Order: sequence, then structure tokens, then C-alpha cells
Amino acid sequence: MKQYLLAVQLDESKPEPEDDFEAMLARTGQVTEDMKSAGVWVFVGGLRPSHASTVVRPGDGTVTITDGPFAETKEQLGGFWVIECDDLDQALAWAEKCALACGQPIEVRPFDDLSER
Repeated sequence: MKQYLLAVQLDESKPEPEDDFEAMLARTGQVTEDMKSAGVWVFVGGLRPSHASTVVRPGDGTVTITDGPFAETKEQLGGFWVIECDDLDQALAWAEKCALACGQPIEVRPFDDLSER
């Protein structure tokens, strides 16, 4: 089994109406419950808006701490699931369900198992 990150990409400049947001939470909650029932769920998390982030950058033996996201971009990471699947195809099948549930693009990325090096 390999772990995959299913990362929700969203455009923060287009906020959802409260009713739509509540409906999305219900749909994504159901997908999470389905993942648990299937035995693939590891962890899920929603993130605060990117303006709440802080970036710590190394340089010349010190660090610089700045407010805001790492990169200026239209899409931001809004939340994620960590799942454990047999293969990429199974992870992509779950990502399809997640994308339909939250109405946002889902980036699927396998974890790098450092212990295999």
C-alpha cells in the first residue's frame, strides 16, 4: 500500500455562498466516510485561507519570516486527504469522487517513502 495526498486546489478570489459551502462540506464529509469504510482513509484536513499562512525561508544561516502564501498564484491549497491505496489508479478513483464532492480540482501526489532509499 502506498500513501497519496489528494490536495484540493481552490481560487480564493471566488468565495462560495454559505449555503453552497455547507452543501460542499456535507458532500466531502460523505466521501471521507466512504474512504473510512473502504479502509483507505488516513487523514483529512481543511486549511484556513492563504492570507493566514506564514512562510519561513532559509538563507545565509538565518531565516526570514513573512506573512502570506509562499507563491503569488490564483489557486491555493484549500484542504487535503491522505489516503492509502494499492496503486495510483485507486487513488485517482478516490480523487474523482473528491473533485465531484467539493467542486474543485484535486492534485494527486504519492508520498515519497524515504525508508526505501
